[in-house]
Amino acid sequence: MWLMTNIGFFAAVQKPGTNFLTVRARVRQDLDKLREQYLPGLSPTVGHAGTDYPWRATVSHEQFAQAVSKMVQDITYDNFKNEVAKRQGKARAQRYSQVWHALYGMGNDE
Repeated sequence: MWLMTNIGFFAAVQKPGTNFLTVRARVRQDLDKLREQYLPGLSPTVGHAGTDYPWRATVSHEQFAQAVSKMVQDITYDNFKNEVAKRQGKARAQRYSQVWHALYGMGNDE
């Protein structure tokens, strides 16, 4: 699962042979914010122990689900990209916007 939020970008997966989630990020501070604001049970961040995501931590499915639920309950903004710019800066908002543009035409896919 890719999760683009106003505190960071995360990729959550269950690695083979495990019963927990690995939450990966491209920016270490994203995992720090996730842990501080929503997911105190997230394990310590491990760096450069994988492939294309340099930062990762682990957590139970239930804890991650509760954190995502809290994030949803905290939505009070009327424009996601503006909220990202306010909380993470214009550069991050521009990157998210590039993803938005790449997905824009999906409705025409077969």
